[in-house]
Amino acid sequence: MDIKFDDAYFMKRALQEAEAAFEKDEVPIGAVIVVQDRIIARAHNLTEQLNDVTAHAEMQAITAAANFLGGKYLHECTLYVTLEPCQMCAGAIFWSQIPKVVFGAYDPQRGFTALGGQLHPKAKLSGGVLEKECSQLLKQFFIQKRRLN
Repeated sequence: MDIKFDDAYFMKRALQEAEAAFEKDEVPIGAVIVVQDRIIARAHNLTEQLNDVTAHAEMQAITAAANFLGGKYLHECTLYVTLEPCQMCAGAIFWSQIPKVVFGAYDPQRGFTALGGQLHPKAKLSGGVLEKECSQLLKQFFIQKRRLN
């Protein structure tokens, strides 16, 4: 059985991370960083658990990937994240020079594109990969939060 390592495959891995965040009562956003079809970093939001507004899935994944590779630049990597990155995360993506970013759901209010942010000039951006699944998990989380409050 051949496994097809495409954007949907890796977004499903990021969704697994988002589900782990959901189980921890964190906003369910997950990320993986891939190099040569190999996941080198997995992360999900930890802002509540760490009491740290910067503990977004992308930030955690970038740190883990840099530690794995032994350097701050992630030139050969692709970041998969279940929600369009915010401006802060876009800045980290810019500085780490990740050449490809793939996200699931769009964030028209807080996403970096809506706020005028940018990635590294050479970076390629692809959005809407498994958008329905990524959006549904976020909607489910916030519906549940509203019921509890």
